[in-house]
Amino acid sequence: MGTEMVMVDEIPFPPEITTTKPLSLLGHGITDIEIHFLQIKFTAIGVYLEPEIVKHLQQWKGKPGGVLAEDDDFFEALISAPVEKFLRIVVIKEIKGSQYGVQLESAVRDRLAADDKYEEEEEAALEKLVEFFQSAYFKKNSIITYHFPATSATAEIVFSTEGKEDTKTKVENANVVEMVKKWYLGGTRGVSQTTISSLANTLSAELSK
Repeated sequence: MGTEMVMVDEIPFPPEITTTKPLSLLGHGITDIEIHFLQIKFTAIGVYLEPEIVKHLQQWKGKPGGVLAEDDDFFEALISAPVEKFLRIVVIKEIKGSQYGVQLESAVRDRLAADDKYEEEEEAALEKLVEFFQSAYFKKNSIITYHFPATSATAEIVFSTEGKEDTKTKVENANVVEMVKKWYLGGTRGVSQTTISSLANTLSAELSK
């Protein structure tokens, strides 16, 4: 593996990172919105997975990336596969942490409500997560990472920004963790379609090896 950085909208992402084991950058993209035909980019996203994720996706072998990107069952299998997952999100456009928190909260809450999983425990866990971002200021190049271990339904979240100590939190409610994964990795309903199609294309190529 070369150590060449992968550029995602001018932001460098390492091709591999090591948590408890080496994880490969298998998908990347951006979040953005269009206002009056003007594209505003908010974040660049890198999705790191254990290479053996492909063992859990064998039934999609031979399908082209374009087909996989539209297949929510494929992403469902990716999300539930018992491998380590790591998201690295780099801020492109400065926003308040509270704005990011509100987006996260409504995306997660809507998904929980749709699945009838929004109970008091979920509400409390989500509130704690939103609070974590509340006082942060997302300067350009600040980094948010989500680490999802293979064996436990938790998420470890770290926010780092220049000149300040990293802040960390942990989400231990399995339903909230699942919906956070779905916000970023949930196929056609994911927050970043560029990331979804990048993942689909990479995994399609990996599956056909």
